[in-house]
Amino acid sequence: MPLTIRPATPADMDDVARLCWAYRDLLVERSDGLPPVVDAYYAKDSYAALIADLPRIHARPKGDILVATLNDTVVGCAMYYPLAEPGTTEIKRVYVDTAARGTGAGRALMQDAMQRARADGYTRMVLDTIIRLPEAIALYERLGFEPCAPYYDPDPAFAPFLRFFDHPL
Repeated sequence: MPLTIRPATPADMDDVARLCWAYRDLLVERSDGLPPVVDAYYAKDSYAALIADLPRIHARPKGDILVATLNDTVVGCAMYYPLAEPGTTEIKRVYVDTAARGTGAGRALMQDAMQRARADGYTRMVLDTIIRLPEAIALYERLGFEPCAPYYDPDPAFAPFLRFFDHPL
């Protein structure tokens, strides 16, 4: 079956949660030796509460949660929501299961999210990532995202390890 990108349904939320926890695990793995970025931004209790609240945070008509399916299995997710700056949306938790990497799911999720956000009236998409995710950074750059100033005030201890990008829609 082909790769498909579609809006998540309530039935997909367990898979979205699974992928979000896998994303957190990847961040833990990749941030070894850095200041405690994951503990600060992804503490287990607050992250569990965030995951439970994703459907509200990314609710239509201003946001969305997208899933990538391959052979009818949810293998990736991405989500966006509005920021305070008019016309600006942030894409979050773009993650593809290890078994589905190399299928184009990450690129497809990003492109679909950009298209949907544009249709929702956004004119700019922003994102942040840690320096230890070179595969993600390379994807963002291939899609035309460019480095930008932070769009929030990061903890000064973590700022050197974060990268901020934006893309006009």
